[in-house]
Amino acid sequence: MPHRPADDAAIRVDDLSIARSSRSGPLQRVVDGVTFTLADGGVLAVMGPTGSGKSSLVAVLAGESGGGLAVVGGEAHVAGIRVRRPGRAHRQLTYYTGYLPQGAGAHLPARLTVSEVIAQPITSRDRRVNARALEVRVATLLDELMLPLGAAAKYPYELSAGMRQRVALARALVLQPRILIADDPFANLDVEVRRCAKDAVLRRRADLGMAALIVTNDRDVVDDLDADVMVMRGSHVVAYGRSVDDLLWTPSAGENRRLVAG
Repeated sequence: MPHRPADDAAIRVDDLSIARSSRSGPLQRVVDGVTFTLADGGVLAVMGPTGSGKSSLVAVLAGESGGGLAVVGGEAHVAGIRVRRPGRAHRQLTYYTGYLPQGAGAHLPARLTVSEVIAQPITSRDRRVNARALEVRVATLLDELMLPLGAAAKYPYELSAGMRQRVALARALVLQPRILIADDPFANLDVEVRRCAKDAVLRRRADLGMAALIVTNDRDVVDDLDADVMVMRGSHVVAYGRSVDDLLWTPSAGENRRLVAG
C-alpha cells in the first residue's frame, strides 16, 4: 500500500478556483474561491442547482483531469496530496480516493463483465493480483449492495439502471478508499436498495474512518449520512452548516435559501 502523506484532514481546500477550457472561447471559471475542510471520517454534502460547480469541484478533487478542467487559483490537498499538478503523486491520489462521477452507472465499460468492471481499480495497478482473493472481494461487494452473484459474469448492458449504479459504487469502494468522492451516488436506486448503499458508506465510515464528499440535493441523504452541508450557486459557496436546518448563509444569499427548502 502506498505511503499516505501526513495531514490532519481528509480534504483541505483553500480559496480554490477551477476553470474549464473551451475550443471556442476563453477559460470559463466554474468554481471560484471555495474553502472548506473535511475531517477524516467526516461526511460533507455539496448541494446546489445545476451549473453551480458541484460536479467540477468533486471531479478535480478526485484527480480527474478530463473535461478540460484545471485549477487556476488557490490550493487543495486530498489525503495530504496536492491536487494542483500532483505529478507522480496522482497515482496515490486515485488510490486513496474512490470516485463515483455523475451518471457513472450509465457509462460503465461495455466490453468488460461486471466482475472486471468492479476489479478494474485493482487490476489496472497489479496484473499479478491473486485471482481467488479478487473474486472473493468482488463477490462480497455484490452481496453487500444487494446484487446477485450471477451478475458478476454479465455485461453492464444486461443490467437495469439501478444495478449498473450499484456496480459503479462497488468499483469506487473496491480499494477500501480513505475518501469516497461521489456525485449523486444514489440515483436510480429504489428505497430498499438506496438504504443498503447508504449503509455501505456508513459502515466504512464507522469501521475504517472513511471520509465522504457527496454531491446531492436530497435532504434524506444528508440526514441519513449525518453530513455537514455546503451549498453552491454560480461557482461560489453561499452557505455552510452542520445540517440543512443549521446553515449559515452569505449576506448576499437571498433567494438561494430555496435551494434546500422542503
